Amino acid sequence: MTLPVRSIQAEFSATLVDEWSRAGVRHCVISPGSRSSAMAIALLANTRMQTHLRLDERSGAFFALGLALSTREPVLIVTTSGTATTELHAAVVEADQARVPLVVVTADRPVELHHVGAPQTIDQSTLFGGSLRFHLDLPVAEEATRRHWRSFASRLVAEAVAGGRGPGPVHCNLAFREPMVGAVVALPKGRDFGRPWHEAVREVAVSAAVLDRFLDEIEGISRGVVIAGGTPLDEYEGILAFAGARGWPVLADARAIPRREEATLIAHADQFLRDTATVDRLEPEVIVHLGSPHASKTLMGWNERWAERGIPHLFVDPFGTYEDPERYGELFLAAEPNALLALSAAVDTGVNCEESWLQRWRECDAKTAIVLEQILDAGVLCEPAIAREVHRALTDDDTLFCSSSMPIRDVEWFAAARDDAPRVLANRGANGIDGVVSSILGVAADTHGRTIGLIGDLALLHDLSGFVWGSTEVVPNATLVLIDNAGGGIFSFLSYPGLVDRLLFERGFATPQRADLPALLRGFGVGVIVVESLAGLHDALVETSSASGIHVIVARTDREANVEIHRAIAAAVADAIAVN
Repeated sequence: MTLPVRSIQAEFSATLVDEWSRAGVRHCVISPGSRSSAMAIALLANTRMQTHLRLDERSGAFFALGLALSTREPVLIVTTSGTATTELHAAVVEADQARVPLVVVTADRPVELHHVGAPQTIDQSTLFGGSLRFHLDLPVAEEATRRHWRSFASRLVAEAVAGGRGPGPVHCNLAFREPMVGAVVALPKGRDFGRPWHEAVREVAVSAAVLDRFLDEIEGISRGVVIAGGTPLDEYEGILAFAGARGWPVLADARAIPRREEATLIAHADQFLRDTATVDRLEPEVIVHLGSPHASKTLMGWNERWAERGIPHLFVDPFGTYEDPERYGELFLAAEPNALLALSAAVDTGVNCEESWLQRWRECDAKTAIVLEQILDAGVLCEPAIAREVHRALTDDDTLFCSSSMPIRDVEWFAAARDDAPRVLANRGANGIDGVVSSILGVAADTHGRTIGLIGDLALLHDLSGFVWGSTEVVPNATLVLIDNAGGGIFSFLSYPGLVDRLLFERGFATPQRADLPALLRGFGVGVIVVESLAGLHDALVETSSASGIHVIVARTDREANVEIHRAIAAAVADAIAVN
């Protein structure tokens, strides 16, 4: 056997991989290709990093996104050159807007193959535009740059996790020249004790100026509201302590704070704030916004009502960004929300809590909870009941990943509060429905508890390649609950059905598909259970709770009936909370 010749490119690739491991990267996703072979070999040979092979680059990118969203750690996605790199763009956009640390590594042709019609050669240097936190475009590795290799790799991770705009995607475009593989003789020496070449620590401390200004803004106010939007909060006890000390309700998106039974956490504000008379009785003096926008459009309308009447809106964000699509904001404070409110909770402002203020919210919430229990726990299989049942099937060790359209809204609107509520995730940075299957499975690949995905038929069809698994790959354990309503259910809640011809609406918006989903899924080797009742859904969730591999529970619903049940719930809530 001929011994392989030493390869600078192989040593370069192995050095980057070693440095990424030192920087704490535990997972990499590879979509195979020729031009990226040196990098793929180095990754597959590294025993400190778990590798995941995904055939389709688009699916691979969303799988990596799910892993990074779940772990809050940087994850690598590696592809070959050409159009393969363009398949990553949607996931990069989502990672940018959701602040998910993603390290994108694309292989490229060397400079002599550009602009001459070489196959699989495109301009990859500006692929992802302004969505990146940082970008490196590196030529073919050579000895002259050897002393910088570790810095290149380490800087990417540092920028992905601790850049000035917060965590997010970075891109490294690497040119390789044939032959790309060979023997690795030695790597550049790294830091002692396995430390990374660069370490970046970003602590968004609460400055005295920010704290003083926030306290000034809320001084003398007894009727405040805290809105925790869709940004998952690693810590939120300080927020709850602040709200408890002041007697303010917290309207928390299910992704921000698990739907726990807490005195200040209001679970069903979306439902009772649809009632005008109730809104009039819940006029705040100030609204404090934390993180990205809340999923509830009803809550958005409530915010707008008070903004138009001059009620101040204060926005708190650790990186000082303007997460304010309706432009209500009067003051923007750059501070970590939990830390700021925890410090504020400890300050005696001399304001007596208006006990009736929080009590009004709690009474509306309690009455709404009774209505939801009476209607949705009666056993009828409908989309609100499905979301409620799926959320109830999980504990605080588990994760519920919701598709970005109706599923996340149904969980927000109808899930019951309880002490062991699960973590809820969704791709709601850019709010697309692409890549949902892959993201769910990415979450499942590094989750100790159970992972359930709640997804609609169109979102599932968007990402069928997420079910493609190599025969040598370890398939994650996950259950997907598929709501099959033969089309895009969310459009039935918009204005289109009443403004356009029914056939035009069905074809242009609802877009029902011909696919036999159970048969299609079984063709991918997925376990399928079709349920026709809420009791059947409950049994299927129990049956799949300890099953290995991927299972899909199919629940068929009717779009028009779904609109009616939503309307019936809203009417019943309005009756229940009406002032006698």
